[in-house]
Amino acid sequence: MSGSSMFVPPRRLRRGAALTLVLGSVLVTGGVSGIWQDDTREHVSVRADSVAGTAGEGPDEAAVAEAAAAAMAAGESGTDAAEEVVSRSGDRWSAVYSAGEYEGLRQSLDGWYVGVGIWVRHDAEGRIEVARALPGSPADRAGIRPGDGLRAIDGEKTGGQPVTEVVALLRGDDRGAGEGTSVELDLERGERRWRETLTRTRLAAESVTARTAADGTTLIEVGSFTKGSGEEVVRAVRKARDGAGVLLDLRGNPGGLVGEAVTAASAFLDGGLVATYDVHGEQRALHAEEGGAGSGVPLVVLVDGGTMSSAELLAGALQDRGRAVVVGTETFGKGSVQMPEELPDGSVAELTVGHYRTPSGRSVDGEGITPDLVAREGAEERARTVLTGLAGGS
Repeated sequence: MSGSSMFVPPRRLRRGAALTLVLGSVLVTGGVSGIWQDDTREHVSVRADSVAGTAGEGPDEAAVAEAAAAAMAAGESGTDAAEEVVSRSGDRWSAVYSAGEYEGLRQSLDGWYVGVGIWVRHDAEGRIEVARALPGSPADRAGIRPGDGLRAIDGEKTGGQPVTEVVALLRGDDRGAGEGTSVELDLERGERRWRETLTRTRLAAESVTARTAADGTTLIEVGSFTKGSGEEVVRAVRKARDGAGVLLDLRGNPGGLVGEAVTAASAFLDGGLVATYDVHGEQRALHAEEGGAGSGVPLVVLVDGGTMSSAELLAGALQDRGRAVVVGTETFGKGSVQMPEELPDGSVAELTVGHYRTPSGRSVDGEGITPDLVAREGAEERARTVLTGLAGGS
């Protein structure tokens, strides 16, 4: 798995930004590009002034399926026809995925993926470079390091490509490439240029990291909400030193499984409302579990323009409930809910069916979460200062 979130043209963003809402099981919403989020946090600094479809729902499910079926009957691509209907709807979060792409997303949400262990991002000139090589991965064993330029993948140049497209090439999504397949990378480091052939393998996603600072503060970074990440946050909070406080870093977190975000909220809340949402107008609610391990721990949450969807839901809940001080910059503003619809050719349409709100009733979609303390530079230092004050007064 590879890549970091980046604002890309709308059509590509639709294909790389909507996840799934699976009713009766786990709730999903967020930015798929962020499943490939790296720990170096290339922050998304651009967001649309308005989000199409905010006032209503996305494209009609029946119309999308009918367009796909009609195209197939005429010997044409059902996927392309479905994409055309979704594109005309103006809903930037609805998307159509091939069966291979969608399976890759499902694997990512399950906390594993088939890849070479590279996270990628755009450098200052817009070129693709390696942001991180997962320790022990094929890329790491080959000596690939952060900052290395990635010029081409299997002969296809990466220049001008969105990060999500580069990620798809690395994973071989469009070719159905699986574990054991090879991928050829053209790389550069300074004046050196070389070619490396790597073998894709099954790798575990790392979405949560926790460490204890010298002052006893616990820093928990959540890169995305994949399967099990909520419990990882709970475990980290249980290990936090009494009275020292927790700094929850959601910067660059594009969302993921909403159920996992609610579990993370349960670490800091003693029950109560986390968010409300609607599906085709039917109102529903998400609640934290009672007896949160860190319900009395001093807490500061870090956010920025790359904080999206279920990560915004978590930050908004902790803010509304008076449980945390939120520090950083305004979040992205992705508060819509998508549901999957399998199409006749096996591809999957992710269609917007509703929106969620914070406990106080604030809409996130197109609005984002405004921090209690705006800090564009030195946000982590400001957050630590606030946390010191909270811990000292506890």
